[in-house]
Amino acid sequence: MRSEPAIVARNLSKRYLLRGLRRELKTTLLTLPAMLFGGGAQQAFWALRDVSLAVERGECLGVIGANGSGKSTLLRVLAGITPPTSGDLRTDGRVSSMLDLGAGFHPQISGRENALLNGVLLGLSLKEARAVLPDIIAFSELGDFIEQPMRTYSSGMYVRLGFAVAVHVRPEILLVDEVLAVGDAEFQSKCFAHIERLRADGVTIVFATHDMTSIQRYTDRALLLEHGRVTDEGRPAEVVHGYLTRSFEPGTPVRSAG
Repeated sequence: MRSEPAIVARNLSKRYLLRGLRRELKTTLLTLPAMLFGGGAQQAFWALRDVSLAVERGECLGVIGANGSGKSTLLRVLAGITPPTSGDLRTDGRVSSMLDLGAGFHPQISGRENALLNGVLLGLSLKEARAVLPDIIAFSELGDFIEQPMRTYSSGMYVRLGFAVAVHVRPEILLVDEVLAVGDAEFQSKCFAHIERLRADGVTIVFATHDMTSIQRYTDRALLLEHGRVTDEGRPAEVVHGYLTRSFEPGTPVRSAG
């Protein structure tokens, strides 16, 4: 039985270099060649700054914060999709993620073929992926659409197949972003019921959501990000209450709770 945390991050920071967008027309025209061929001034944007956290095995951590606070960037770094600019990260266990709608799916091949391919990409052998494929198809409830190319799928159908794959590859660490908000209410309920079963089986879960009710109902601990920094962490009800209270204080601009 492993006793070390499933995820340990120390001082994670992520910087993006952005080109300035607000320019006078004359300035834009004069600098156009440099902009087109890779030159021009760039501005540093820190999506994460010195984020440290540890997630214990079997723990469910909720991540909240306003739009642009760094939630999605944090999950992408934890998933290994994008490397941190600085800091250290250790994950111990098979990581499965559902972060970007449609990521990893090829639009020209069928849902069945995509499910099989993504199962292998997430660490299953071909034999294992084929064995679990009937469960993936059944969970997705896509019916005959499973044989259709994914370019014909709606966003909700992408979510159904994406979540079904993510939770059926025997994950030890599951990372889920806002994409569940795209699905219908009945399927969301089914997904959260499955998340609870994974928790009972000892799977470590990190998910970011706009839904404060889900944070309080399903997570063991919550973390609040503001401008890329952790500003609060602890019991979900307390973190959510503090976040919403500050968000709607007199004189504070109203921001989206996500």
